Amino acid sequence: MIRVMLVDDQELLRAGFRMVLGAQPDIEVVAEAADGAAALELLATTEVDVVLMDVRMPHMDGVEATRRIDGPKVLILTTFDLDEYAFAAIKAGAAGFLLKDVPPDDLLSAIRHVHAGDSVVAPTTLRRMLDRFAAQLPAQEPVTAAELTPREREVLLSVARGLSNAEIAARLEVAEATVKTHLGRVLAKLGLRDRAQVVVYAYEAGLIVPAHRPKG
Repeated sequence: MIRVMLVDDQELLRAGFRMVLGAQPDIEVVAEAADGAAALELLATTEVDVVLMDVRMPHMDGVEATRRIDGPKVLILTTFDLDEYAFAAIKAGAAGFLLKDVPPDDLLSAIRHVHAGDSVVAPTTLRRMLDRFAAQLPAQEPVTAAELTPREREVLLSVARGLSNAEIAARLEVAEATVKTHLGRVLAKLGLRDRAQVVVYAYEAGLIVPAHRPKG
């Protein structure tokens, strides 16, 4: 059973999520909070596996709450006009983020993936978000990235482009277990927690620049 906490200051949204999640045999909503501070208080006494976290809330926003959470996986729910907050939340340790209007099946899949140790990033939101930060990317590759082997670098770039382990394995013509091994080494060498932070790292480091940006 996946124990979920809902954190959102809009009660109607929490009710909608609760109804969708409550219909699943493997998911249980065990707690709800209207802001980050209240969520942290509940987490001190409640066993939670995955936190669905809104970004902009009173008292304590989702970014600060995510930074303070240790243990449960955090899945950020965002809107297009709050992409910069989602970016900050990923850096703070969130396992991923989705749009608030995500279809129910995608939300359920995301919760299960995050619980299993994967990360979930909404591709369209990521693209819009990265466009905002592209101008701030450093010109030089950080020294730590230079420590990666060529194959580890290939895996890092593939993860940053949103490919799954299975897709990376097919592209590199290796076993999926081999991809997981390389990814584990990438995380260890770069001091990153999960796939979501790999994505942010790659773009912040200038290893990937949004392809559709006009040149000149």
